[in-house]
Amino acid sequence: MKQLSGVDASFLYMETATTFGHVSGLAVYERPNASFRPYEAFRDRVQSRLGILEPMRRRLVMVPLELDHPYWIEDPDFDLDFHIRHIAVPSPGGDREVADLVARIIGRPLDRDRPLWEAYVIEGLANDRWAVLTKLHHATIDGASGAEFMTMLLDTAQGPEPTIPKLPATEPVPTPAEMLFRTAARDLTRPMRVARAQQRLLRDSMELLAKRDENWFGTMLSRPAELPRTPVAPPTPFNQSISAHRRFAYATSSLDDLKAIKNATGTTINDVVLAICAGALRRYLQKHGAAVDSPLIAAVPVSIRTGDEEEKWTNRVSMIMGELAVNLDTPLERIAAAHESMATAKDNFDAVPADALQDFAQFSPPAVFTAASRLATQFRMGDRGQQTINLVVSNVPGPREDLFLSGARMAHYYPVSTIAEGQGLNITVQSYKDIIDFGLVACRDLVPDLWELMDMLQEEIDEMLTATSAIRAATAKKKAPAKKKAPAKK
Repeated sequence: MKQLSGVDASFLYMETATTFGHVSGLAVYERPNASFRPYEAFRDRVQSRLGILEPMRRRLVMVPLELDHPYWIEDPDFDLDFHIRHIAVPSPGGDREVADLVARIIGRPLDRDRPLWEAYVIEGLANDRWAVLTKLHHATIDGASGAEFMTMLLDTAQGPEPTIPKLPATEPVPTPAEMLFRTAARDLTRPMRVARAQQRLLRDSMELLAKRDENWFGTMLSRPAELPRTPVAPPTPFNQSISAHRRFAYATSSLDDLKAIKNATGTTINDVVLAICAGALRRYLQKHGAAVDSPLIAAVPVSIRTGDEEEKWTNRVSMIMGELAVNLDTPLERIAAAHESMATAKDNFDAVPADALQDFAQFSPPAVFTAASRLATQFRMGDRGQQTINLVVSNVPGPREDLFLSGARMAHYYPVSTIAEGQGLNITVQSYKDIIDFGLVACRDLVPDLWELMDMLQEEIDEMLTATSAIRAATAKKKAPAKKKAPAKK
């Protein structure tokens, strides 16, 4: 048995009738030959690699009365055929038909009495392609471990077959009395664990302060206006109470285009992604008659993995708050604002020992957390007060080489994330080789025209390329080799 961390468990506690804790991904494959059978190929691959894919085998055991965080056990009744489903997309199998199917599937919760995942092998896509939609609960993976999960399931062109260990022995489901006894035993050690967490927080805080300029702490105290403040997100059409119904839209852009914009402006890919979102959301808000006189607030996930974690399949992620400058007129202004905002946010983030703070999530009362989430939904708190963020914008770096499943090349991997009460829109991008795949998820009632927003993202990229064309041309001219002068005629 393994107990969930407080952060992992929080994705369970946040779930209500309208908010779900799973994250998904839509992998689109090219059929290698006419006789290829996608369902059989995918099922055989999962079965052959279950030994290294622990999240697929383990199920939850809850503590009675939610007195402590739940546990994982190796499922004694594991049924692979329950988790892998075989369906087809309606004709003609275009992007809209696929997106509608995905939206319906992600609008349903996972069964907590079984391992928290499902996979849908989808046939009937245009151009003789097929796809796999995976749903995995955020309680078991984050973005970084999810990307590793995908590479462990698939193959590279030259990579050797991985060594697969034997499946571990399954575990009997403990009784409620056994879980209560285990919880009582852990409660005896709680003061000691809290003390250790406090010591670690103090030590890490002092180390961070030592790395700062020696006058930094005094400067902050003498200039309270410069201290980081909790942002206030302006109202938008998608910052209201959400329903259980979803919309999904997706598209692909050239990663080289984003790199060209990044190089021309001296920023980062993440800055460019945020500026693209800012420009597209500016257009969207203006179309809907909403104000664009102040920046939107985006929560941007940040991995805090060090590579030394004992437990791979867990959440090692935090959030930083960045501004989306929908209030600025030009793409270059929005890119500069995104760069400045993220630099400030990262500086503030580095001043806080996020890794140590995660220790304290282990001591949060599960029953209180769950009740708060349910009350927020019941009383439609998304309609009643100001939000701290407008949306989540996530940029996940993906593999740089082709991936295959039994000879079928993965052409795209579209991220399909989640939304929460009061935040009815999520924008996630994932790179793969030389492309970048956009996945937009929204509440069906709050963002009925999600494909229009997707088109606006594409338009913003084109506008950025135009805005940076002169800079890129000048740079290319400087790098071009000088022409040799022809020898003078004698």
